[in-house]
Amino acid sequence: MKLLFLSDNFPPESNAPASRTFEHCKEWVKEGIEVTVITCNPNFPYGKVYDGYKNKLYQSEIIDSIKVIRVWSYMVENKGALKRIFDYLSYAMSAIIAGLFVKTDLIVATSPQLFTAFAGCVLAKIRRKPWVFELRDLWPEGIKDTGAIKNKKILDFLVKFELCLYRKSDFIITVTKGLKENLVSRGIEASKIDIVTNGANLELFQPKDKNQEILHQLGLEDKFIFGYIGTHGLAHGLEFIVECISEIKDERIHFLFIGTGAKKSVVVALAEKLRLKNVTFLDPVKKNEVADYISVIDVALIPLTKTDIHASLIPSKIFESASMLKPILLGVEGEAKDIVRRHHAGLVFEPENKNEFLESVKKISSNNELYNELKQGCSLLAKEFDRKMLASKMLTILHQVKRV
Repeated sequence: MKLLFLSDNFPPESNAPASRTFEHCKEWVKEGIEVTVITCNPNFPYGKVYDGYKNKLYQSEIIDSIKVIRVWSYMVENKGALKRIFDYLSYAMSAIIAGLFVKTDLIVATSPQLFTAFAGCVLAKIRRKPWVFELRDLWPEGIKDTGAIKNKKILDFLVKFELCLYRKSDFIITVTKGLKENLVSRGIEASKIDIVTNGANLELFQPKDKNQEILHQLGLEDKFIFGYIGTHGLAHGLEFIVECISEIKDERIHFLFIGTGAKKSVVVALAEKLRLKNVTFLDPVKKNEVADYISVIDVALIPLTKTDIHASLIPSKIFESASMLKPILLGVEGEAKDIVRRHHAGLVFEPENKNEFLESVKKISSNNELYNELKQGCSLLAKEFDRKMLASKMLTILHQVKRV
């Protein structure tokens, strides 16, 4: 089978869509699938092209037997909703043009933003090929809940646009049960939807000793570290976390934030205003360094703001942290909460509930017996969500769609 995959993020970018797409495609080529990925020139999250690349109209390379076509896009930092929409739309237009010349039997287009799916839909119509919508997030509803776009006409248009793409797709693969339920409740046939959750690359993320060099550089050798690694965005509630941190008096406890995003400067300014000495902020690290930085933390902090949409999500950080035996402190409702609790892989607090958060911090950092139990639970969780196994499941679905 020849497969064309559309994703505006791909390695050397290291965010969740890039990692999932790359690791799935890498497994598929081992099974004899001829995979071509059309993506942007790497620029996430700063909107600046990475060293070694140029924002050309078209260039290609081979990465682990995957043919990667990189197309021109309008680049902007990961903040400001309208500018990012122009970013997404420019990629979609370039991807459509490039995709006209790629031999394929099936097209897959991944979210969270909808314009990649639009490109998949247009190409499928022109090429007369089936296409699969991989749904990672309810993008219009997500930006509505965070207030990134407040114009009702724009939001109404995006919701109608979203529903049209769901209906036009030949099949939909969601990453959570909650996303499938949302689509079914809005009139999308359950029979054309299946679930392939996020997971972890158990070869890349595996238990390892703490990286002493990093600890020494940060001056955190004797600290119990809660680590947040990822986007500092509107959805992540990091201002709430920083406000809570100001009430923690235990000098042994430290919080490490790694990443950037629309709220990074606001969160850093708040920490400075509160004169916090138990917080360290770092810029994003390279993909091949992420595991080393996870190694130095004791607990993986994974919060989201309190919205119905976020309750339908499962942050991919859960699986990477669990595979490295890092107990989780989760501030997310819904399916993510159920997974962490079912495997006894961490503690859960109600999103934006200060008392529950502070109580959980104290409990997980002071009870060695509990901490070791949670590490064992992490091992069980990671084995259930092995990305190789999930890639195989998704490939089976793609074969079925192609045959139909």
